[in-house]
Formats: sequence, C-alpha cells, structure tokens
Amino acid sequence: MKFGAGIFLLVIGAILAFAVADRIEGVDLVMIGYICMGAGVLALIIGAIAGAQRSNTSHHEIVEHREDPPRR
Repeated sequence: MKFGAGIFLLVIGAILAFAVADRIEGVDLVMIGYICMGAGVLALIIGAIAGAQRSNTSHHEIVEHREDPPRR
C-alpha cells in the first residue's frame, strides 16, 4: 500500500492534464494535473526510499542468562 497514493496522484494528474477538456474560469486544470503528477512521482520516490531503508535494518536478539547463587 506504500505506492498507492503515488499511483493515485499520477492517474488523477494525467486525467486532468491530458483528458479533461472542460474549462473552469480562473482554474488551469492542465497545471493542476501536472502538479498532481509531480506529487505522485515524489510520493513514489519517497515510498521507495523508505522501503529500501526498512529492508536494510538488522535485528539482533540478546539473551541474558542468570544463575541463582548456591543455597547453604
């Protein structure tokens, strides 16, 4: 699910930039599409970097054994 938001933003941005022909006064849908696609690419890059860092961690288990002193 780490790449879901980035892919979603890329798809919405591509639809706005290339497929929508409507015009809203004062709003440039093509530019909003490009901004969404840029944010999607950034989200994918950040997700990939975070995933790579997560896989490079190592885990060590420390077990400590204590012996009771002898009874008299």
